Amino acid sequence: MRPHGKAHQIELKKKFGQHFLRDQRIVDHMIEAVPMQGASIVEIGPGDGFLTRSILAHPVARLWAFEIDHDWVTYLGNAITDPRLKVIEQDILTVDFSPLAEHAPWIVLANLPYQITFGIMHLLQQHRHMLQEGVVMMQEEVAQKLVKTSGRGYGCSTLFFQYYFEFKLLDKIPPESFYPAPKVWSRLLYFKPKMQVAPIAHEAEFWKFIKACFHQPRRTLRNNLSSLHYPIERLSDELLAQRAQQMDIAQLLAIWQQLS
Repeated sequence: MRPHGKAHQIELKKKFGQHFLRDQRIVDHMIEAVPMQGASIVEIGPGDGFLTRSILAHPVARLWAFEIDHDWVTYLGNAITDPRLKVIEQDILTVDFSPLAEHAPWIVLANLPYQITFGIMHLLQQHRHMLQEGVVMMQEEVAQKLVKTSGRGYGCSTLFFQYYFEFKLLDKIPPESFYPAPKVWSRLLYFKPKMQVAPIAHEAEFWKFIKACFHQPRRTLRNNLSSLHYPIERLSDELLAQRAQQMDIAQLLAIWQQLS
């Protein structure tokens, strides 16, 4: 693991995407966006505890922080003595969420490692029944993709996450708000799981179908689907001449119902 700076005499590891937030104003905005009184909070990648300390300054019931780097787990254990804080040394993508059920619903506050943002969002989607809401920091480009409603950047991931979550763009964050500074701008994104989500027939197959529709976004549905097993002869020529980028989730669900 190649270091790319130091904090508190501990080497920062580029492998783990360690860019530590250093702007208190941004932390304050994260916390202001969610109710903190008596809350159960999950933090992902606490690092040296910049966000952690601010969360604990509020009347939360508990804070469970998942940290993959042993050096920072040790540091936090020595630096913060608060009975509400539980630091868990584990890769968030491998966490068993069942112990969280007892204290659900949880609020997520996190500065996400850019390289696993989508992996973490999928994890949150799978466990959304345990979540109340949250604010996460991610790359600006990714945040914009998640809130798109059409055009460039609008695609399978957009539709998938919008089906299960409500999103709201918050602060846009310059690179100099972090140490070390990343090469890209970041964004705070508020999310809330949708309480009522209509079931999709053959759901796993549906999302594979959506991925196929967007395989080459500038191509028509006919071109993207013709070499696959879908019975597209059931669809009108007018419909097949359209691009998936021109359609919303309701239209694509209607096509799926015709094909399945």
